[in-house]
Amino acid sequence: MFNSIMPMPSDTDFMQQALALARKANDRGEVPVGAVLVRGQIVIGEGANCSIHDHDPTAHAEIVALRDAAKRVGDYRLNDSTLYVTLEPCIMCASALVHARVSRVVFGAWDLKAGGAGSIVDIFAIPALNHRVDVFGGVRAEECGSLLSEFFRARRS
Repeated sequence: MFNSIMPMPSDTDFMQQALALARKANDRGEVPVGAVLVRGQIVIGEGANCSIHDHDPTAHAEIVALRDAAKRVGDYRLNDSTLYVTLEPCIMCASALVHARVSRVVFGAWDLKAGGAGSIVDIFAIPALNHRVDVFGGVRAEECGSLLSEFFRARRS
């Protein structure tokens, strides 16, 4: 008897889910950034930028995903989780990820104007902070970056 085993989702698969959320943000006129928070292979939180709609400067995709996950699991500490986000976290979001005890961050496009994971400053490398986060950038970077470029190009025209 043949027993098929489903392959485990990869970083690329979870980034695809984050990209779907980014596209939904784009459709609402928000900066197209999406985020998915995963523990094991289970999505425990998701978010998309909604700062414009919610009149909330902190409503970045990462923060929305952290809030969603914290409510779902009943704890603000999100140990042993990985955040997949289409854009390098800003300084605010990088700091929140440290405080939430997220273990790993995987992002798509680099943010050369506001990135907090190495482009402007690397929050995750500050030795005095009490938690370490492993960070990997550039997953589906071209697709993530194109979505953002198209959004801002349309806004300027």
